[in-house]
Amino acid sequence: MSGDKLQIFIAMCAYMAFVIGIGLYYAKRANESSENYFLGGRTLGPWVTAMSAEASDMSGWLLMGLPGVAYWSGLSDAFWTAIGLGIGTYINWLFVAKRLRRYSAIAGDSITVPDFFSNRFKEDKKVIMTIAGLFILIFCTVYAASCFVTVGKLFSTLFGIKYQYVMIAGAVFVVFYTIVGGFLAESVSDFMQAIVMIFVLVFVFIVGTSVAGGVSAVLQNSKEIPGFLELFGMAQPTLVNGVQQISEAGKPLFGEPGNYGFLTILSTLSWGLGYFGMPQVLLRFMAIRKSEEITQSRRIATIWCFISLFAAVAIGIIGRALYPNELLTQSSAESVFVLMSTKLLPSLFAGVAMAGILAATISSSDSYLLIAASAFAKNIFQGVIKKDATDKEVMFVSRVILILISILGIIIALDETSVIFTVVSFAWAGFGATFGPIMVFSLFWKRTTRSGAIAGMISGGVMVFVWKLMLKPLGGFFGIYELLPAFIISCIVIVIVSLLSEEPSPEIQKEFEMAKSYEC
Repeated sequence: MSGDKLQIFIAMCAYMAFVIGIGLYYAKRANESSENYFLGGRTLGPWVTAMSAEASDMSGWLLMGLPGVAYWSGLSDAFWTAIGLGIGTYINWLFVAKRLRRYSAIAGDSITVPDFFSNRFKEDKKVIMTIAGLFILIFCTVYAASCFVTVGKLFSTLFGIKYQYVMIAGAVFVVFYTIVGGFLAESVSDFMQAIVMIFVLVFVFIVGTSVAGGVSAVLQNSKEIPGFLELFGMAQPTLVNGVQQISEAGKPLFGEPGNYGFLTILSTLSWGLGYFGMPQVLLRFMAIRKSEEITQSRRIATIWCFISLFAAVAIGIIGRALYPNELLTQSSAESVFVLMSTKLLPSLFAGVAMAGILAATISSSDSYLLIAASAFAKNIFQGVIKKDATDKEVMFVSRVILILISILGIIIALDETSVIFTVVSFAWAGFGATFGPIMVFSLFWKRTTRSGAIAGMISGGVMVFVWKLMLKPLGGFFGIYELLPAFIISCIVIVIVSLLSEEPSPEIQKEFEMAKSYEC
């Protein structure tokens, strides 16, 4: 290992040791009860709530997936995705956060998302809880796999180690850390990781712009690529067997720009709808210590989100100007942030930047693993299989499930040609369409019924698979992002089934009214 790579490795190891230290520090408190382990005892302050929500939400795709999209096909896809995410972040914090914090406390002091849905509709037979838990298991496994792919690509690109080896090693580290520290350790470390992420994004953006000759030079270079800077078109790399071709003059070849029409923009903006169903974000809303602190959290989260998304998209554009021939496949394009960091920064600073990717990945993967484990242990094992299960039994089962999910995630992530952005987009659509509509209707429409909730979750979750695997390959109208049609269908089903079923009980309606102004 060269001296430069050794310095990068040392910086990353120091960071990992610090993260483990946080986990060990909170281990005793986390193991006091399942509420502490899964929700931190509802003690998060506004800064930790905001920053941990965004860090766990954005994951490694913010530093690898999104810049990779901008590098590969230009501004449009990355820009509209970022706009949708930014708007979705703000609206979710503005409308959902405070109501969910209040309602989750009223509805049986719920500590998981399936808990809340089940308690909201006063279930005797835990059908909603079971369905929600199963969908969370499925989509969290896919999401965790995307995080493992990020770790594998990062270390493989940096140190030339076989992808599968480092991917598995990274997964083992994440599992160990999550088992030890639980939600509180995860949230506190995510706060620190959010700071690392935004710092390295802005720093690499500034240095990259300077080295490329300034903003005007980057724009001039980008304009030479057909469709690269268009908002209603996109660059089309000329490919042979998935590899972009190079001209005799040494420049990457592009074909005629592709069309990026209104329907495509609408479907890309729909990424923002996913926020209403993201368990890792919704749990932060439930865990903040006081509902009145959510306003401050919203401002912090929104500012962090817009700055980070802007920098990530810009890095992809700048990377194409600086290194046009370095990354010739869509999968390798997701390493543009790694390439720029190692080429442009001193080794120690590059190590900090790489720690930023590691931070993003850990912050998301531990969230998804913990959410999936809690969904099974708390909602299916204790809620359905063994209702008299003790706290110790619940926590033991959660750790077993966490390990099993990690193994499945590793199997999914074994393919090193996986595109992080694609894997994340599917899991994002799954969460958004399954839980987003029913979350919004549960919080804001008193007439929503248990039958409507069940039908809405199933229709939304199933439609993601149907649209992605069966309809999307047909192209044309069906080529839109699966989240949008699945979300709309789920909303329609909830309304129709709720209106056709019996009105909610007076007790449920009373709690609904209380949640509007309940102080907690």
